[in-house]
Amino acid sequence: MDIKQVKEAIKILAEEKGLTIEDISATLNTALAAAYRKDFGEKNQNIVFNFDLDTGKMDVWDEKVVVDFDETHLEQIRLNGLDKKWVEGMVINPEGEVVTEDSSSRKEADEALEADETKLRYNPKTDILLEEAKKINKKYTVGDKIVTTLEVPTEFGRMAAQTAKQVIIQKLREVERDRVFTEFEDKAGELLNAFVSRKEGRNVMIDLGKATAVMTPEHQIRGEKYNIGDRLKVYVVAVEKSARGPHILVSRSHPQVIAKLFATEIPEIDSGEIEIKSIAREGGYRSKVAVFTANDQIDPIGSCVGQRGARIQTIIAELGGEKIDIIEWSEDPAKYIAAALSPAKVVKVDIITQPSEGVTG
Repeated sequence: MDIKQVKEAIKILAEEKGLTIEDISATLNTALAAAYRKDFGEKNQNIVFNFDLDTGKMDVWDEKVVVDFDETHLEQIRLNGLDKKWVEGMVINPEGEVVTEDSSSRKEADEALEADETKLRYNPKTDILLEEAKKINKKYTVGDKIVTTLEVPTEFGRMAAQTAKQVIIQKLREVERDRVFTEFEDKAGELLNAFVSRKEGRNVMIDLGKATAVMTPEHQIRGEKYNIGDRLKVYVVAVEKSARGPHILVSRSHPQVIAKLFATEIPEIDSGEIEIKSIAREGGYRSKVAVFTANDQIDPIGSCVGQRGARIQTIIAELGGEKIDIIEWSEDPAKYIAAALSPAKVVKVDIITQPSEGVTG
């Protein structure tokens, strides 16, 4: 396969996965580095591979950063005979004690490092001690990068090719998950059009296009039936990262579903001329919406109801017939309470204030 065919294959893959060519190229380089390490690399090499998609040229090198420890740490290293066998993930505390020297304990090493920022960490794969770097070139200082060019292989072995394939598949999945999370992270708090995908126990899985969300029982409307393929609007409650991709929680019963539907169907609310002050909702049964406007020329309740109830009926239909009471918000607690109790007829509202602390009578 020549370089033109490789570029075309990468372009097609990028379009199918919704990724950029740069994403695919970076994944390919990571996979080639893993394959090189499998067949030709050494344990403590930090292999970096670069495959130029324009020319087809391949370069590979070992890259390390110069680090330093004080005499206390170096002496402890020598006493433990670790100067010749640094292990990945080792953590050395300020007293020069080796906290972790087993590569299987990297998690514990990371936790120890996070718990105490004064601890020093050395990774033989990516780091080189200053005294060792000075033997290569006396001009090296802490923070410098040492790049050692390696020979590019003519071909990889079967196992290395299999490793590269696994890395590519895994990395592409990770990039896809990150892309989806980034896209939907900004949609938290929005109302989206969606489809019912399937049911898992009492949970309803919602198809959002590039991702699948979950609607748990407490976020479902009481009595509403969810059949596979049904189209509906859902409110995105939260978007969180997980090992299996973004976890998206959506709702039909959240009070903000009402607010978003009102903003969609009622231009005066969308423009801010009418403000929703409060929403009380029992999903599937009844909602009460308190509205307010500072414009004397606008009837806030009439605007929400619409001509012959057209606006409010559209919202009610979307919610499966849920009753919606629209009341006018007031700064006067008595008036506001009386309105909130509608359609019940209120005879009288008495406001009982709590006496201030220390005041009697």
